[in-house]
Amino acid sequence: MDVKGRTAIVFGGTSGIGLATSIKLMAMGASVTAVSRNPAKSDLPATLSTAAVDVCDAAAVEAFFNDQPEIDILVNSATGGGRAIGPFAEMDVDGFKNSFAKLWGYSHVLRFGIDKMAKDGSIVLVSGTPARRCKPGLVALSAVGGAVEALVRAVAPEIAPIRLNVVSPGFIDTPMVSLSGAERAAHYEKLTKDHAIARAGTADEVADAILFAIQNDFVTGTTIDVDGGWLLA
Repeated sequence: MDVKGRTAIVFGGTSGIGLATSIKLMAMGASVTAVSRNPAKSDLPATLSTAAVDVCDAAAVEAFFNDQPEIDILVNSATGGGRAIGPFAEMDVDGFKNSFAKLWGYSHVLRFGIDKMAKDGSIVLVSGTPARRCKPGLVALSAVGGAVEALVRAVAPEIAPIRLNVVSPGFIDTPMVSLSGAERAAHYEKLTKDHAIARAGTADEVADAILFAIQNDFVTGTTIDVDGGWLLA
């Protein structure tokens, strides 16, 4: 796919991986709308169009897509809500359930976005390495990520020739981590010390994988890993 002149919608597109993807798509000539709960909170490029939608609100997502023209590119990196951390046997049940807000948000965007996709369109969802190799304390992320990846494998054959893929990042240095300075560096060093590439990835590195999934017309129903060797550790 040549993205120049194409219409792209990026949920979670005003920060982190989503923003990096939005910026790269714009630089390649796509018409991009970045969607998040509150775009006004972010410092964004003046040329980036935005929309405010809560992906967990099915009616709001449906109404948003009803107002859209045909879409060529649809990306969702929106987390949907909080994420429970810790051992499953000690986890608050409601906290575990709330972690699945990401799955419901992805489901809403996929369900209502499909009908607006061009026949040669491309959809990319963002999962995470815990889906297939869970570190201690990441059981909720693992369960949700596994569900996202299973959803994609099941839906991709149904919607062909529209293509649907997952990009699965490892530890990525994004604003989701509130630490700063030496404390932030030590945090990522500890998390990645056993990885083949012993550092956190960048939002741009993940966005490059998303662009690969968008542009390569022979890729669908698969997971692309951008994890610095986490799966090998």
